[in-house]
Order: sequence, then structure tokens, then C-alpha cells
Amino acid sequence: MTLVIPAAGVADRLSPVWPRFTDLDVERGEGAWLFAASGRRYLDFTSGIGVTNTGHCHPRVVEAVRRQAGRLMHAQVTIARHDALYEVAEELATVVPQELDCFFLASSGSEAVESALKLARHATGRGNVVCFQGGYHGRSVGAMSITTAKTVYRGHYLPLMAGVHVAPFPYAFRHRRDPEELSRWCLAELEHLLATQSAPGETAALVVEPVLGEGGYVVPPHSFLRGLRELCDRHGILLVFDEIQTGFGRTGAMFALEHPGVVPDILVMAKGLASGLPLSAIAAPRALMEKWVPGSHGGTYCASAVPCAAAAETIRVIRDEGLVENARARGESLRRRLNAVRQRLGAPAEVRGVGLMVGCEFATPAGLPDRALARRVREGCLDAGLLLLTCGTQDQVIRWIPPLVVTEAQVLEAVGIFEAALAAALGS
Repeated sequence: MTLVIPAAGVADRLSPVWPRFTDLDVERGEGAWLFAASGRRYLDFTSGIGVTNTGHCHPRVVEAVRRQAGRLMHAQVTIARHDALYEVAEELATVVPQELDCFFLASSGSEAVESALKLARHATGRGNVVCFQGGYHGRSVGAMSITTAKTVYRGHYLPLMAGVHVAPFPYAFRHRRDPEELSRWCLAELEHLLATQSAPGETAALVVEPVLGEGGYVVPPHSFLRGLRELCDRHGILLVFDEIQTGFGRTGAMFALEHPGVVPDILVMAKGLASGLPLSAIAAPRALMEKWVPGSHGGTYCASAVPCAAAAETIRVIRDEGLVENARARGESLRRRLNAVRQRLGAPAEVRGVGLMVGCEFATPAGLPDRALARRVREGCLDAGLLLLTCGTQDQVIRWIPPLVVTEAQVLEAVGIFEAALAAALGS
């Protein structure tokens, strides 16, 4: 099938609120590749912002979608339930910590975050929530209220949800401090916040990304996440891990929580769950879920049949094809090669990450965020056929989120394009 390019003016029917990082109109995707209407192919190291972990149009996921669409496309979960719903619940139970044995399914990451907030407030009877500097949790009002990655996500939407307090996150490169020392300081500041702004008895939950996403692909020390768990246990506060971007193999583990060995009270999932179909979930112990009054939360498209079928098959593909292991190996190779580029060219200022969630931070000689250089490099890569995105408060970080099916040859090709674009940008 050939894509029909829209006639002049037709694109104006689409809201300009969606920014465009490229001018590409794409015809199809396959694995790590996107094919434009022009006939040119692009190595896609964005994965639809961390969504297509199994690659574009994985044959097994496509077949599962076709099969389900021919049987049942939708049954509202409060009216009728279907096999795909039970199937995805069983598959999720095989990959999350065993303590988190009960699931609520929705459509988007923002919905899942809102669900976690509502469950935490409902179950504890407490109103306040603590989030962390640089976190990104979504676009709806509750999720936006605990998002501090950039002001553009919050600007002109005030007033937002009340009862939100922001604690520091251990971003070692930004603070120019030893990571472990910074971790201890951040935990001490959190204790201070609980003593001065939101008493433990009024605090329902701490909500944190175990690796910052939009905030700059920042990996905190394990001691920080373990410290949050200890603090929550001590004060009876629920710990919520937002693994929307880190989940389903992205960090070289099925979930990032496995690296520090910390089990949250509520786990938030979306993006890579259904290989591109809209599905999200939260997991929590059944005893906690039972504190949620029936009918106090829900949604028309919760647990819709076709996305559930896609998600169940996605989990099986990740397991059967060793994609977690591939993410670990290819991520180590990617970071090693990027650090070699850094040594040769003197930029980027830092390469960091875990698994196939890798960030290259650009900074000026004075140590300030270098948004302009990051943009020139990203645009140079686009011109050469490599799709990358930026993140960070000033868009000073180029993030690498290829699909978990990426090959070593594709990693090598991408780094070669990046190095050429960086050399050109430094010389301009």
C-alpha cells in the first residue's frame, strides 16, 4: 500500500499543539526501521518514545491483533469480560514482583498515573503526594501536577492539583557532586520536607521514576531508591514507581526496579506494554486494591480487547526472543561506543544510562546546558537517516531508545551517523 500524501491545507485540520520533530510522513515500519513516503528508510532510535520495544510491526504481535479483532474488538469491562483480559493479567503476573498480584488496566500512561494517585489517596485516607525534581508523569491534571521536567508541560494550566510537594532527585552531573553523597543529601532533604511541609500522616505516596525519562535519562544510585523504600516503610507512606518509560525490558531488566532490588507498593506501566496499541496498567497487592471502593474509578476503554491481546503477545515475544538480554548487551555496546566518540571529539559532556535507555548530555565550556549543540546533532542525524530525540529541562540531552530487537550492526551504524553529525556540529 502506498501512502497518499495529504493535499495542501489538509494538515491544517490537525491541531498545532502537537510539535513536529521531523517532517516525515511514514508509510510503514519494520523492526528498527521506518519507511517514509519518499521511499527513504530511517533507523528509528526513538521507538515512538519508548513504545515499540518489540520493533515496528512484530509479526507475532500483528497476528495476535488480527486474530483478536476478528473475534471481539471491545467489551466494556464492567459489563462483560473476555479471554484477552484474563490472558494479559496472567502474563503480567509472570513479569512483575510476586507481591504485586492485582492489576487495573487503562489506556494511557497519564491514566495509569491518575489511577495510582487515586488508589493511594483512597487507600490511605491521606491527601498529599511527594514527587521529585525532573520527573515526568503525564499530561492530565493530576499527572501534570507531579510533573517537573519542563514548565511547558504545566504552563498556563494553573491551578493544578493541590497537595503536591517536590523533593530533590540525585542528578549528579547537574549538581557536580559525588552520586552517593548526593543520594544521602536528597534523602535528608526529603526527611526535612516531611518535617516542614507534608507530615507523614498527611502524605499518601511518593511517586518517582526509577530512571528519569523526560528529565534527562538520569540513573540514580541504588541507595536512593532503597532509601525511599525504607522511609516509606517507616512512615506508612506508599511508594509508587512510574515505570512507563523504563518498563518491559528497556533498562536491561524487565523493570528498572530489579536493579536496586526495590519493590514498590504500586507499579505504573504503559508504553512498551502493547507494542504501540493504547494500554496501560498499575499493579499492587490485592489487599491494597481492595481498599479501592468499587465504582470509584474506571473508564470506557479500560482493558479493551485488542490492546490486551497485543500486550499478552508482546510479553511473550520479549521473553521468547530474549529481548531483555539483548537490551542489556546492546546497551553496553552503545554506551561503550558513545564514550569512545566522547573521547575522540571531547563531546558530549556525559554518556549515561542503563540497558537501551541511554542519554548523551551536552554542556557548554562553562558547564551550562548546551541545547543548541544537541539540536544541531539531532538534526544532522535526521539528515543522515537516524531518528533521535532530545530530553532534559533544556533539551540538552540526546536520548537513545532503540527497539529491543536492535542488532549490533544497527548500533554500529547509528553511532557512526551520530559521530559524523557531532563532528560537523562542533565544526560549524
